[in-house]
Amino acid sequence: MIILGVDPGLTRCGIGVVEAGAARRLSFIHVDVVRSDPHLSQDLRILRIFQGISAKLDEFSPDAVSIERVFAQENRATVLGTAQVAGLAMLAAAQRSIPVALHTPTEAKLAITGNGQAQKIQVERMVTRILGLNTLPTPADAADALALAMCHALRPSGALQGGEREQHLTAAQRQWAQAQAQAQRGRGTRRGM
Repeated sequence: MIILGVDPGLTRCGIGVVEAGAARRLSFIHVDVVRSDPHLSQDLRILRIFQGISAKLDEFSPDAVSIERVFAQENRATVLGTAQVAGLAMLAAAQRSIPVALHTPTEAKLAITGNGQAQKIQVERMVTRILGLNTLPTPADAADALALAMCHALRPSGALQGGEREQHLTAAQRQWAQAQAQAQRGRGTRRGM
């Protein structure tokens, strides 16, 4: 299974491609950053990023696209641009009938390092180690895109139900599945209020 990860950003949009083989063995395929010139008008910047994402989807024909889930940040301009680019990635994937998954930075950190609060450098080092790279992927957007693709590949299939399924999960995957289940229970509780 080939997975293309997208770390959305209007100036730099990270793209990482990995292959998940048997026993969830991960292989590096590609990493890059699609850029737009901050001096261009917003519409032209969005067009440039969309064209770049579309070109990567056409080049690698992934089986799935894993995109960072946009969350509220203090800087509205940053979150708006990030949300726009996440939408572009979803649109480009949908046009090609490629399934899309959204993962939070915490989910990606947990899947890669076993710690949802890991620092960026820890994630970069684990991405490098797991994929057998000689150097850290740069810039950080590139490493984040690879982490998102890897996160999707390593995600537990379904909720934890004990028994055989649990035995096939790594400690980080078990912890991640438990955190997901807890978050879903929390969302259900808030909806009921």
